[in-house]
Amino acid sequence: MSYLETTIDVYKDAAEKPQEGLCCTTTPIWQLPDLKIPKIMQKMNYGCGSTVNPRDLSNNPTVLYIGVGGGMELLQFAYFGRQPGKIIGVDIVDEMIEACKENFKVAERLNKWFDPSFVEIRKGDALDLPVADNSIDVAAQNCLFNIFKAGDLKKALAEMHRVLRPNGRLVLSDPVCETKMPENLKEDERLRALCLSGAIPLAEYLKLLEETGFGTIEVRAKRAYRVLSPLHYDIEQNIFIDSVEVCAIKDPVPDDGACIFTGKTAIYFGKEDYFDDKKGHVLLQNQPLAICDKTAGDLLSLNRDDIFISGSTYFYDGGGCC
Repeated sequence: MSYLETTIDVYKDAAEKPQEGLCCTTTPIWQLPDLKIPKIMQKMNYGCGSTVNPRDLSNNPTVLYIGVGGGMELLQFAYFGRQPGKIIGVDIVDEMIEACKENFKVAERLNKWFDPSFVEIRKGDALDLPVADNSIDVAAQNCLFNIFKAGDLKKALAEMHRVLRPNGRLVLSDPVCETKMPENLKEDERLRALCLSGAIPLAEYLKLLEETGFGTIEVRAKRAYRVLSPLHYDIEQNIFIDSVEVCAIKDPVPDDGACIFTGKTAIYFGKEDYFDDKKGHVLLQNQPLAICDKTAGDLLSLNRDDIFISGSTYFYDGGGCC
C-alpha cells in the first residue's frame, strides 16, 4: 500500500468516526455575527491552523479549498461569499465528502444565512485538480500538503498555481520542522498521513513556493504544534514541530527572487525626517515599516547605525515595502 492509499484510509476512518485528536489547531475558532459552527465540524477540524482571513476575501472571490474535512473552513469561506458555487471544495475521500455534506445540513439549521448551494463539492485529487486554469481567486489547504513526498508536493503546488488567476492567493497551513526528520519516520506511511513526519524546514517550504512561481510570500503565523519524543518513537532526541500559516501570491517572481515577508521591521531614527534607499523604500523618522527579507538584507548591508532591523517574528499582517 502506498503512502497516499494509507492517507485515504486514515481520513476515511476519520470521516466515519470523528477524531478530535487527529489534528489540533491552536488557532481560535472564528467568532463572527450570525456564524454558528456545528460541534461536529469542530470535532472534524483536521487542520493545524486556519486559512480563512477576511483580507483575502474582499470583492466576492471564487475560493477553492482542498481536503474538505468536516466542512468548517468551507462554511467560514461561505460566510464571506454568499452566492451559489462561489466556494469549491475538493476531496478524494468519498466518505469525507458525504460527511461534509451531512454537516452542511446541520450548519443550515443553525445559520439562517447559509445555503449549501454556496459550496460546490467535487471529487478530485490535489495532484490533478478538477478545476479550470486561471479560474480561482483564493486557493487554500490546511494540513494536507505536508503529507506529500517531494515530487508529489511539487505537483500539488503547481496545480494550485495553475488554477489561480493572476494575483490570486494560495493560503496554506502546514507543519514545519527545523530538525532533520529521521528516515524511519519519513517512511512511516501512517505517521506521514497523520501530518507528523512529512514536515520540512520553513526555508525549504518557502523556496518551493518561490520555485513554483509565486512572487510574493507572506508568513502570517508560526506556532508550536507537536513534539515527537523518544518516549513514543524510535528516535534519539526530541523533534519539535511548528505549524505555519502562509499566503503565496501569484505575481511574477522578480529577477532577484521572491519578496518573502517573515515579520521583519525596519525603523529609521537618524537626524533627518526620513531615509530613502532609492529603491522604493522610504523610512519615516521613528516609524516602523514592515519589510521583506531581501530589503532587510539590503538595508543591513549599508552598515548604518541609525537604522534598526528586527529579526523574523514569523508574523506578518500586511503593509510595508514591495
